[in-house]
Amino acid sequence: MELKEIHAKQVTVEVRDEATGEVFRRTLPMEYYETANFLRLSGEDRKGKPSELVFLSDTGMRRLRDLTGKGPDKDPCGTHQ
Repeated sequence: MELKEIHAKQVTVEVRDEATGEVFRRTLPMEYYETANFLRLSGEDRKGKPSELVFLSDTGMRRLRDLTGKGPDKDPCGTHQ
């Protein structure tokens, strides 16, 4: 079975402090959703309102450019006339 998306209801963040080199880990109540096109983190802001960050992958950026007419004028799959 090929994995097409990743979904989780919590995220574990690991960082290394630049000054001390110490590693810190935190598990956060945040939704994580990833496909080949993007990664989306969803949660609440400090006022409890829904908030999200979306990061586009290179593939996602290419597809977005194509959808908005800013991509190259070629058929990537060779099936369009």
